[in-house]
Amino acid sequence: MARSAVRDLTEGSPMKLVLGFATPLLFGFIFQQLYNIVDTAIVGQFLGANALAAVGSTGSINFLILGFCMGICSGFSIPIAQSFGAKEESDMRCFVMNSAYLSGAFGIVLAIVTGLLCPAMLRWMNTPAEIVDDAVSYIQIIFFGIPATMLYNMTGGILRALGDSKTPVYFLVVASLVNIVLDLVLILVIPMGVAGAAIATVVSQIASGVGCLIVIKKRFPILHCSPEERKFRALHAKKLTNIGIPMGLQYSITAIGSVVVQVAVNGLGTIAVAAVSTAGRLNNFFCCVFDALATTMATFAGQNIGARKIRRIDEGLKAATILGIIYCIIALAVIYFFSRAMIGLFVSSSDANAAAVTDLAREYLLINGAFFIPLLFVNIVRLSIQGMGYTQIAVCAGICEMIARTLVGWLLVPIWGYTAACFASPVAWLAADAFLFPCYFRITRRLRKRMGEA
Repeated sequence: MARSAVRDLTEGSPMKLVLGFATPLLFGFIFQQLYNIVDTAIVGQFLGANALAAVGSTGSINFLILGFCMGICSGFSIPIAQSFGAKEESDMRCFVMNSAYLSGAFGIVLAIVTGLLCPAMLRWMNTPAEIVDDAVSYIQIIFFGIPATMLYNMTGGILRALGDSKTPVYFLVVASLVNIVLDLVLILVIPMGVAGAAIATVVSQIASGVGCLIVIKKRFPILHCSPEERKFRALHAKKLTNIGIPMGLQYSITAIGSVVVQVAVNGLGTIAVAAVSTAGRLNNFFCCVFDALATTMATFAGQNIGARKIRRIDEGLKAATILGIIYCIIALAVIYFFSRAMIGLFVSSSDANAAAVTDLAREYLLINGAFFIPLLFVNIVRLSIQGMGYTQIAVCAGICEMIARTLVGWLLVPIWGYTAACFASPVAWLAADAFLFPCYFRITRRLRKRMGEA
């Protein structure tokens, strides 16, 4: 079958391949964050600081659940990339079909369970009483829309596994525009409050997921399955779940620490919650480069492990490191000089708490920005390890992050308050790096010996 629509990352300059693969991904992540930013900006500007805080207070629980969904789908794409790199196309198609079956099952179950339990979870998190109803309205719709999240992440993961990092971006751009238009309609024209913002997000994810699915069917003959390849296969499903579930747990375990910190921040009051919400959205925007490089390394490592080329994984990681460090320096400078203007996009100047929220949000951004290089390594080293199939290592790294954030949330925030909360993520990144680097070198050394590389 034709492979013209796919990209082989096992041949050619690693720097050119990493840059070429990551660039479309970067634009996709940027557009994704742009519509998140617009979503938050519209809420903050037109619904007020309490509504902004309500949406922000759901951030950690959102990461806990949706991170699990995205992690599962990312894990499902690894055997696909490995089979593609090994030129085992029939096996690859079996993995694609079984990932679709598993994604559908996980999506439905998670939507029902989390959608029903989220009111209790938000109240357990000590969400301030004045914003808890809006928070429930927002996150419950997001959770009931989990099948849409699974659809986009599954189809996007399949395309990236085959070297196509552009198509998911095209549909993410469309989704971003759909989300922005629906935000304006459902908040300003049809006054649905924060529920309107949630509905806009779910509908936009459906649009992007369906778009990717159509492209897979029409432009990728390599994925056209025979009746035999469409069957559910226990061995393929087992391998997918053995990789996907640990990756999902890695995201969720990491998020548990974020939930603990969010609980601590909730106890500091609505102004602190609004500041973390605002800074968190902007911080996510700056992290798009790290996400793009990390996703690139997962596919790069997956294809090259399938091709038994371990040295190329080291070369790809080196290329990602050089590109990432240059960006980290630029990003910190931008935060230092322009953070107040960026925060102003979210906080109305007429709001009585605008100055306090701005000062606290800027502090959060500066502290996190100063530790972007450790965050870079968390992303690219962990995803390289995952791409090679060692997902249990990622779970352990997530545990390191969880423990670090939990200790900061429980022990330091009650003593030093908001500033301690700002250091929760940097401490977690350093803890994860201390675990990941020795693991990476040990794994690659063992694989080179096993595969006969000098």
